[in-house]
Parts: sequence; structure tokens; C-alpha cells
Amino acid sequence: MENKRPTGRKRNVTGKADSIHRRGENLGTGPVGNSRPDNFGGKTENIQFTGKTNSGRNLKRGGSALSLVAIAALLLFGGNNLLGGGTTTGTPVSTPVPTAYVAPATPTPTPKPTPAATPKPQTSASSGINYGISPSSYNNLNAGAATQVITHTDTAAVDTSVSSGAREKRTVIRGDGKDQVTIMVYMCGTDLESRSSMATKDLVEMANAGFSDNVRIIVYTGGCSRWNNSVVASDRNQIYEVKKGGLERLEANAGTAAMTDPNTLATFIKYCKKNFPANRNELILWDHGGGSVTGYGYDEKYSRSKGSMTLAGINEALQAGGVTFDFIGFDACLMATLETGLMLDKYADYMVASEETEPGIGWYYTNWLSKFAANPAMPTVEIGKNIVDDFVNTCATQTRGQSATLSVVDLAELASTVPAPLKNFSLSLTDLIKGNQYQQVSTARNGTREFARSTAIDQIDLVHFAKNLGTGEGKQLISALQKAIKYNRTSSNMSDAYGLSIYFPYRKANNVDKACSTYDAIGMDESYSDCIRAFASLEVSGQAASGVSGYGIPSILSGGYSSSSSGDMDLISELLGAFLSGGYQTVPGYSNGNTGFFTGRALSEEETVRYIAENSFDPTLLVWNLNENGQNVIALPEEQWDLVSGLEYNLFYDDGDGYIDLGLDVVFEFDDSGNLLAPDGAYWLAINNTPVAFYHEQTLGDGEEQIISGYVPAMLNGEYVHILLSWYGSTESWEITGLRADYRDEETETVAKGVPALTDPIPQDDAEWSEADAQSFWKTGDTLEFIADYYTYAGVYNGTYVIGETTVSEDMQISDLELAEGNYRHSYRFTDLYQQHYWTPALDQLVG
Repeated sequence: MENKRPTGRKRNVTGKADSIHRRGENLGTGPVGNSRPDNFGGKTENIQFTGKTNSGRNLKRGGSALSLVAIAALLLFGGNNLLGGGTTTGTPVSTPVPTAYVAPATPTPTPKPTPAATPKPQTSASSGINYGISPSSYNNLNAGAATQVITHTDTAAVDTSVSSGAREKRTVIRGDGKDQVTIMVYMCGTDLESRSSMATKDLVEMANAGFSDNVRIIVYTGGCSRWNNSVVASDRNQIYEVKKGGLERLEANAGTAAMTDPNTLATFIKYCKKNFPANRNELILWDHGGGSVTGYGYDEKYSRSKGSMTLAGINEALQAGGVTFDFIGFDACLMATLETGLMLDKYADYMVASEETEPGIGWYYTNWLSKFAANPAMPTVEIGKNIVDDFVNTCATQTRGQSATLSVVDLAELASTVPAPLKNFSLSLTDLIKGNQYQQVSTARNGTREFARSTAIDQIDLVHFAKNLGTGEGKQLISALQKAIKYNRTSSNMSDAYGLSIYFPYRKANNVDKACSTYDAIGMDESYSDCIRAFASLEVSGQAASGVSGYGIPSILSGGYSSSSSGDMDLISELLGAFLSGGYQTVPGYSNGNTGFFTGRALSEEETVRYIAENSFDPTLLVWNLNENGQNVIALPEEQWDLVSGLEYNLFYDDGDGYIDLGLDVVFEFDDSGNLLAPDGAYWLAINNTPVAFYHEQTLGDGEEQIISGYVPAMLNGEYVHILLSWYGSTESWEITGLRADYRDEETETVAKGVPALTDPIPQDDAEWSEADAQSFWKTGDTLEFIADYYTYAGVYNGTYVIGETTVSEDMQISDLELAEGNYRHSYRFTDLYQQHYWTPALDQLVG
């Protein structure tokens, strides 16, 4: 019988690394990784660690032989020790020795991303772009040479069929040259512009398009501390009309209200309705996006006071605006959700949006605007297809390695045909949970395409989720969804993204109440709210019962954990009862303010206790023993592997004063019996032969189809960024796919667009780039400093430090290196059905 195990990557060891050490002072960034909870602590007793294995790896080893020593158990009492305390010895797998255990607290979450800098559109050396005000009647961007028209041939067909149950379209296309079109672009520039000139670039693309008197492009600007041109003001909102080669200022001062205020959007819509009446109205919302729970927009000037515009807020704005739209598009991340589409139905016939985070270049405007201007009677699905094709094709050439998705959804069909099968699907999920089938739902959810996974917003592709469940209700929902999604394209590295996502709690459940409140405000059927409440309540109950923040099931300490033990049942009941009675602080991230979803539990407290007892990962089995070949292994029964949703390899370097956190990777191997093998040496990921901290975020596919993604924390030009990496099973190699910078201090919950990869650096002597550009973007010769978190021996976070540096070049090399002499501490992190983490006992290794 085939063993089902998590899949990881193969190493490609290219040499030996220099020593790792901290440099300079604490950077004061706060934790940049998510490897461990609070403490390490404890003592270890050295033992000889036998056995090596190189099978399945591409290892080019050098230097002296290495020996692994000292297996340390996790201790519950005596200060929440996580990387030490207790001992185990090499014993046969058939007679495991129980070890002391502590359930670690939830790791510090990865901060939410924002873009690092991206270049302005390039121009010819002779003319450049004139960002000044021209003497003519409008502000000239002189954009004729600013962008390149992307030409392509697409064979993908758009679905022009309409289901019989769909409502009539509200927009009537007249034809014969009688159509008047107003395209409203609500451009909240935010840090996408102030850091990266992204809004200016897109304005230039618009100004580069072909124009006609029948199509007007009206742009509302604001939300930005600094516009990187001499046309748009930063201290006030303004309204412009895009003309050939530039912008005509219509309103020099449209106030200073936050662009995430629904009233600001409503005011702009009313303005366009009054001054530019049309039979075809289009609305594009340009900025960050956060999806179903967070919504749209981040106003840089009101980052903490106004927040984002939720779906309920967008609904309010569109209702007040009083315009029926042909299509509403989001040049923003993550807004192609079912919830967004159902909300928009009252105001538009079509939606154009992305399931995934958008690459930084966003939509490419020149082509599709030119085609639309040439044919104002163009069918809306064809307009949408042009937008999608231009976006995906341009991303393929300019943001290689980054994922791109964009879809065209018929809202008239979606709202008429999807709610009924969605309700049946939701009820069937709730019934599964009530019928003690939570594991089936959790396993399907774990294997579903997830978007912006690093931010834990819990948005997944709905078609893929329904496919994974394989129920009859799921198949009916898939059919309805795929008929309503008229056109959908993705980048070549994106699979299982079918055009619409949905919020489904998994990484964290503290947004369930907020989501359900949004659903109520936009009129979604309550069956889906009931479904996610049922799932989330059991998941978090599992976390509470498994012992977070220093709590644990006492029977774990004495070994012999048995799900049928009445004593264990009593103890689980005690822990869960304490949590449900108001002790929410026992699970990080929860309080009385975000646990209302527990009122929607599908199981009684007694039923919940029994289910958890019968479906709990047993951490007493995480002990190192010897297999028949003398190799150290973690041996778990198959039913325990069924409860594992994730496995990662964790490494720390002991510098004599504490631990440097090198992160989480997915390098692991199993013996012929399916047991997890101990590491066979000290190796780690490096960029340009410099070891770096790396944090795994997502693994998709298997074999040659496998793509593993993660990030390396770094400082570029003095700014904290994540270097985004992807490993491809087809080539067994890494690629730098982009950069992102993180918001600090919870500025916004929306997600920024990605930033181009480090694959085509800007030469230092490029005359087309100003010094200001060079300061805001990377170039060859820049210093890239790699940073890592540091912990004391007591397990206290003690700052973030530079641990190495390299020079930006066109051929950045990523590989595994054999680590230099020193002390290293290894462990593996298991994640269970309830998204609770458990670490194996630590393995101490002295190299050299």
C-alpha cells in the first residue's frame, strides 16, 4: 500500500558556506520570520546519532564527515521549553520511548505585504517623458514613446452562451456609432505610486491609447503622499480626463477625503453621471485589494484612521452613486471572489478581477482601450477578454515567475444560477461536520488552491475546493460557476485557479465574525455563514484542546495517550470548557470580540470533545528511534499521517550567545517504511553562496509539476523587503520571482501588488533613470543585506540582525550549501488538521 506523505524538494548542494554571524546592531524591525514560538531553553545530553542517507538527493559533499548528536525532548513544565529539555536514546521503532512534550504557541504571523519599488515606464533617450504642465489646454504627459504596444494572438475562446435562468443585461448596446462610453477610473495611488510610480505608469499607458469622441476616460486621483510626476497633486484629490498624450484637469481640488470612504467613491460616480452621461458606463477600482473580508483600497494618507472599503462599503457607494455599469473591474489584488460578484450584481452586468495577488505592473491599458475606442459597440465579454489577454501576456514577458490570474464573470448569470447550488453545497458541508466528517472537509481544504497564502486571508478557489470534496452538491456548484465565468486565464505557473475564490477559514479563524457580518450586509444566504462557523468552531476547539500557549493534555507527559480513555476525554473537556467559558486568551489571536462564531457550532460540546479525542494528532509519537538500518527516524502509524496537513524542516545556528533562526524549508526524506529520516548533515539555502533565512509559504503539485514558494527577509536600499523565491520540480532549481515589502504596525489589511523579479537589473549608468529612481528601485551593484531573527538561549526574541550580504547582479545564484563549522539545532514542524504546530525533539549537531 502506498504511503501518503508530505512532499518536499531535493537539495542541490554546490559547495561549502562561509561562517554565519550577526553583523552590526539590532535593526528594530520586529520578527521577520515565523519559525518558532516563544522559548528554546533546556539542556541536552549528547548521544551518538547514527546513520546517513543520501538517496533521492543531488548532494555534492565535501569536507570532513559530520556526526549528529544530542536529541532533546520538548518540555512542558519549567518555562515552555521548545528546543531542549529531556533526552531520548536510539531505540528500535517497535518500542518507542515516550518523551516530554509542550504544545508550542502559534508562531508570529508573517507580516502583510506591500510593494517594493518598481520602475517608471521606460522612454526613448531623446524625448523622455515630460511630466511638467504644457502650455496647451491639458497637462501633457508626452506619452507617445512611453510604452510598447504588446501584440499577441490568442486562441482561447470566450464563452458567449447565457444560461436560461440568467436575468437580462441592464446595459443596452446601441451599435451603429450611437454608443457613448464613460470609463471611470478610481485611482487611489497610495504607496504603489509613492514608492513605485505604478499609477503614473498606468496613466501613461492610458494616454498612449487610441481615442475617439465616443469613449471618455475619467480618472479620480488621491490617496497618495507623493505622485511621481508634475501633473497630479499629492495634497488633494483631483479629477482628470485622459487625452491623447496627457491629462486634462477637470477638478483641481476635489477635496481631501479618504478614498476608502464610500462617500468619496459615490461622489465621483455622481460627478461622471452628471458631466459625462453615457449608455455604457465602466468602473475600474485601482489600488490594493484584500478580497472578501477586507475589501478594496488603502489610502496612504489615512492608513490607520479609515482602513479599507469593505464589500459592504463598496455596496453602499455603488447604491449611492446611482449608476448601472456595463462592467466593474478591479486593478487590485484578490477581488475575484464569489462574495464580490454576488454583491456587484445589483450594479453591473460583468466583473473583471483577479483571484491572486497581481504582479506590480497591473493591467496593461494601451491595447484594450485602443480597441474599445475603435469599436464602442464591442460586446462586453470581448472587452473583458482583451483586458485579460493583455494582462496575462504582459505579465509573462515583464514579470517572469510571478503568478497572474484574471477572469471575466457574467454577474447576471452568477446571481441567478449560483446561489441555489451554493446553498446546497454549504448545507452539505455543515452536514459532513455534524456527521463527524470534519477530517474530510479539512483535508479537501488543505489541498485547495489558496491565494495570498502568506497573509493568511483564507481565500481559496471555489471550483477546486468543490472538486476536492467530490460530493454531488459540489459537482452542481462547479457546473453553475463555470458557466458564469465567461473567460479565465492564468500564468503558466498557476494551476487550479478557475476564476472565482471564496473565503473559507483555515489559517486563522478570527475573521469569521467579520466575514459573516459582511455577508449579512450584502445579502448572502446565511447557509454559507453557518457552514464556516461550524468548521471554524471545530478547528479552534481542536487548537484549544491540543494545548496552545503552554496548555496541554497532561496525559501526553506520561505517555500512553489513548483517544478512548475516559480520563483523556475528561481532560479535553476541561480544556475546551475553559476556552468556551471565556478563556479565549489560551489560543493566540482570539478574544470575546472575535469568537461569536462559536454560537454556530455544529456539534455539542460533548460531541466536540469526543470527535477531537478520536481525531487528534499524538505528539508523544514524535520521538527519534532507530530503524532496522540503524537510521534515526520518526515513526508514525498511518492513521497519524492522515492527520498531518504539513511538514517543514527547521534549523537554527548557535553562535555562542543564542540562536540565529535560519527558517523553515521543505527538505525531508522517508525510509522504505515511510518513516521520517533525521537530517543527514548540515545544509541550507544560500544566495550567491551566502546562507540566508528562508521561510516556506506554499507547496503546490508534485513531481515535475511541483512549485514550492517562500521568502528571504532582506534589506534593500535601507528598506525591509522579502525576496520571493520559487522552486520548480520540472528543473529542480530556484528562481527569484519578485520582491515585496511588508506593512508594519498594521497599516492596512489589504494586499499589495507584486514587484518585478531580480532578473533584469537596471544598469547604474542608464541615462533614462534619475537618481530618485535609483534610490527607490534595485539596480546592479546595489547591496542586498540578508537578515534573520535572533533568540537568546532562554528563547526570548532578541532582535533582527544582518547575517550576510551580496551585490545585486543579473545572475543571482540560489543553491544549497554545506554549512561551515559550528553548532546547529535541527527539528521538524508538523501541522495537524486543526492548524496546530508540533515540533520533534531537537537534534544538536556539531560540525567541524
